[in-house]
Amino acid sequence: MNPLRKKRLIIILAILVGVGAAVGLALSALQQNINLFYTPTQIANGEAPQGTRIRAGGMVEAGSLQRSGDSLDVKFIVTDFNKSVTISYRGILPDLFREGQGIVALGKLNADGVVVADEVLAKHDEKYMPPEVTKALKDSGQSAPTPAKEG
Repeated sequence: MNPLRKKRLIIILAILVGVGAAVGLALSALQQNINLFYTPTQIANGEAPQGTRIRAGGMVEAGSLQRSGDSLDVKFIVTDFNKSVTISYRGILPDLFREGQGIVALGKLNADGVVVADEVLAKHDEKYMPPEVTKALKDSGQSAPTPAKEG
């Protein structure tokens, strides 16, 4: 083989190996940062992975909010009207967090089937509901409750 061709072939192979390694590292980093959404039914059926950061959402069940008297620990139940899942959170809940309204919690599912959240997102006005929660409710055959008008 001609020395010039051999040199070109080595350069091309080195570039391909470098690009392949860069793509592999980028895909690995992206895979670790993906937060998939799971409904309470999917979590209760064991479809959600344990120990991996997920998003769980639904409607906060009325009367399910339990606050700790001496810390910022909060527990509440989220439902998609088929099944329910308990969410545990330590921190200050958003101002717009209320029972009977849609939320999305980001956290990890533990062995007891409880989502240990490190972030809770609440709706920002009376008509908004997270798209994942709206889709989950529609898929379960339920519609989102209409908010009660004040006044």
